[in-house]
Amino acid sequence: MSMSSVLFEIQNNVGYITLNRPDKLNSFNREMALLLQNRLDECASLHEIRAVYITGAGKAFSAGQDLAEAIDPKGSGLEKILSEQYNPIITRIRNLPKPVVAAVNGVAAGAGANIALCCDIVVAAESASFIQAFSKIGLIPDSGGTWILPRLVGWQKAAGIAMLGDKVSAAEAERMGMIYRVEEDGRFVENSRKMVVTLGGMATKGLALTKHAFNYSAHNTLEEQLLLEDDLQQKAGKTKDFAEGVQAFLEKRPAKFKGE
Repeated sequence: MSMSSVLFEIQNNVGYITLNRPDKLNSFNREMALLLQNRLDECASLHEIRAVYITGAGKAFSAGQDLAEAIDPKGSGLEKILSEQYNPIITRIRNLPKPVVAAVNGVAAGAGANIALCCDIVVAAESASFIQAFSKIGLIPDSGGTWILPRLVGWQKAAGIAMLGDKVSAAEAERMGMIYRVEEDGRFVENSRKMVVTLGGMATKGLALTKHAFNYSAHNTLEEQLLLEDDLQQKAGKTKDFAEGVQAFLEKRPAKFKGE
């Protein structure tokens, strides 16, 4: 029996997703893309999962699209690859009402880079790198790349990274604000997992509302965003976690959040 191209386990309120085609640098074929969608749906629906962790098996996070499949005359073609495989992954991650951490353990190229960058928090091993490889084969950045990159690093940096296709080291990605943090290779797994477990133990209803607010901030005016914050804060204030957080503060003890 062949091993699944997407591994999945639940521990400590975290859904751990591992892209698992290490012999292909975790490049995406249709099977892996659809399995990832299914796992993201599972993470969204299961109450016991309060945070999500996505990483890659072996030496890479993901090298992007498996080009052999992309040029197969009997394959899906670029239109279906985007509309049925990558775009649904991006929208699932952004709409998932729980924090999603991308733990970039190695190279993240093409769609693999943009799937990582659309996650809420990106932590990378110091030996990892990010490559917008599309220009090397005459394509444009997809999987949300043209939307997320300018917002992360600014117009000039985004254009240079996308058009030149330069490899961006993890350290440089952190310096320019593309990712949240770099970890030493030897402590990467331990520290990135510690981060996601911390998130899973927090007031995750509030984190989901924070994510919702960030999603809308890209196109709202300040006035519209203030109104949205007012609405979302009212919702946050009605959660059991808010009540627990205030009570714990008054009693000078650690809060015990349940994501409710």
